[in-house]
Amino acid sequence: MMFNMFTEPKLIEPEKALPGREAPMRVSDRHAVLGSKMKGPWPAGYKVAVFANGCFWGSEKGIWRLPGDGIYTTAVGYAAGFTPNPTYEEACSGRTGHTEAVQVVFDPEKVSFVDILRWFWEAHDPTSGMGQGNDRGTQYRSGFYWFDDEQKALIEASKAAYGKALGKSITTETAAASDYDKYGGVFYYGEDYHQQYLAKPMARPYCSAQPQCVSLPPFEEWAPPGLEHHAPKLPEAFWKRHGPKPHCVIRSPDEPIKWGDW
Repeated sequence: MMFNMFTEPKLIEPEKALPGREAPMRVSDRHAVLGSKMKGPWPAGYKVAVFANGCFWGSEKGIWRLPGDGIYTTAVGYAAGFTPNPTYEEACSGRTGHTEAVQVVFDPEKVSFVDILRWFWEAHDPTSGMGQGNDRGTQYRSGFYWFDDEQKALIEASKAAYGKALGKSITTETAAASDYDKYGGVFYYGEDYHQQYLAKPMARPYCSAQPQCVSLPPFEEWAPPGLEHHAPKLPEAFWKRHGPKPHCVIRSPDEPIKWGDW
């Protein structure tokens, strides 16, 4: 699908999406950096988050580097679309409805969902509609997809808070992951060469994400009633030293940040 630079790309209608295929994408058994399993079942008590904020290479690296051993594994793929098991070329055609996304499996005892939310909001421009930086198309739209009511409340409250901090209207798509069950699920794994791409030899040092260098307001200012137990575990000193900045994931080491390195 070709897009005129003066026309905002539009999401394809489900009935017009490509048919896809039954066979899932084959990926390596282990995460190239963390050494953890790439596919479930996941350890008891662990949670899943799925979000999209532009080019998935840098989005994944930023998350796997969070300190404290709270990130169990990450994967890149295609989310919130209508075509089962799409390829990269199909997703980029705009004919599957997917956006380039990251799946994160984390231990909520070590890293808060709010920490992941903060990295998500601050690591890109959530006001840029169907694109990020020079990358335009529905496959680059911003999105976050909840798996339970608590995630929903935290996503929506943080979205409102960050929009106020930016002073702009946020275009990030938010929806229940279950909305996509009729299409086979909210997230499909991408090709193996895309997984942990920026940590692989000869990788192209590229990421289109546009951090706005504006902090998400303190949790206590926007925390939904009854969800105070989701308070962030990463201190403000971490964000001052390691918070998202333009091109930060390209310049950063591949290994996770050590706890206290701030």
